[in-house]
Amino acid sequence: MSPADRCIVGRELARTPCLPKREQPRGLREALSAALLACALAFTACGDRSTPDSKKKSAAQKTTAAPEISWPMTRGGPALSGNVAANLPRDPVIAWTFTASGPISAEAAIVAGRVFVGTGKGTLHCLAADTGRERWHFDTKDAITAAPALAGGRVFLSSNDGRLYALAADTGQEAWQFASEDKISAGAIAIKAPDGSADWVLLNGYDGTTRVLNAADGKIIWSYKTEDFINGSPAVVDGRFLVFGGCDAQLHVVNLKDGTLVHKIPTSAQIPASIGTFGTMAFCGNYANQTVAFDVIGGKVAWTYEDRSLPFFSSPAINERLVLIGSRDKSLHAIHRATGESAWKFKTGGRIEGSPILFEDGVVFGSTDGRLYAAGLDTGAELWQLDLGESLVASAAFGDHQIIVSGEKGTVFAVRSRAPQKP
Repeated sequence: MSPADRCIVGRELARTPCLPKREQPRGLREALSAALLACALAFTACGDRSTPDSKKKSAAQKTTAAPEISWPMTRGGPALSGNVAANLPRDPVIAWTFTASGPISAEAAIVAGRVFVGTGKGTLHCLAADTGRERWHFDTKDAITAAPALAGGRVFLSSNDGRLYALAADTGQEAWQFASEDKISAGAIAIKAPDGSADWVLLNGYDGTTRVLNAADGKIIWSYKTEDFINGSPAVVDGRFLVFGGCDAQLHVVNLKDGTLVHKIPTSAQIPASIGTFGTMAFCGNYANQTVAFDVIGGKVAWTYEDRSLPFFSSPAINERLVLIGSRDKSLHAIHRATGESAWKFKTGGRIEGSPILFEDGVVFGSTDGRLYAAGLDTGAELWQLDLGESLVASAAFGDHQIIVSGEKGTVFAVRSRAPQKP
């Protein structure tokens, strides 16, 4: 089997049923002081009509309000870092389940109290995040293998039928569709244009082409052609570069503004999934059983990590200290981000093909052994596990204070802390 065939077959196997992501601007006190003083005098003259209870309630609202965490596209956002600014769920329970139309290898997106997840039969389900009840669904003509992207009240959904669909997030009504020359197995990425003038959708296709589309109407803004299939989504680095790998065994760095090539960095083998980034570094696994770190600005390999003779098939999650990536050797590998040296490994009973989520105090990941695991970041010690009873190929997502992960039998699981978490 040729290297290109290995990339095709490997990616297909991961999708078949048998396998199993303030401060308010401060008012200018000098400019407002007079007005505030006048307001205060008027308020004193009229008397404070608020009750002690209402004062307590208002104070409590101010002190307990916490930013809502969403997961609007694959790996949580355009950097594809796979990390969230939250603590992982403790003493987890299954809050609800939903039986989808078919097997699921696609990651979910979670925004504004809704969960969006696609199936191997080509159906996108929109679910209420609190109950799992279906709000609407949309059918494509082939498998959905990646998370949709949500922005501007729309869902941008890629399908293996070769189309990107723009749907109304509230109703699922189609606004437009874009037809590619081959299937689209990677999730779209939604961003603002570099000059802020428009909303863009970034799209990689199996025809080897990266495209930037206008989110308003699906028209092509620019495109960039590679020599082979692209399975993973493009990542945005430093607001200036678009970075991705593919079956041509190259890491491509292109100018986000116009799609011109900046660097093409060779690797030892095909890159089967999305890369992850942190700062101006990019990280990916490949079919040579390696995890590779790249200096995006310098255009060179920074380090290469290699363990056993089995490929890294998941996308990595990265923070300031660690790169965490799943392997077909049934282990989650933690690698020191600065040096590429091994930090620890966590062994499971099955392959780890879905991508991990990095929390501030731990990491969560699924395995084809049917379990969802949480491990500490210092030594990789197990914190908890949940036996979900279905092979977990899909990457997990986190939003609305819960983890959403789906199984190869078509069950969507919502996992939360048993007791409400403190903000």
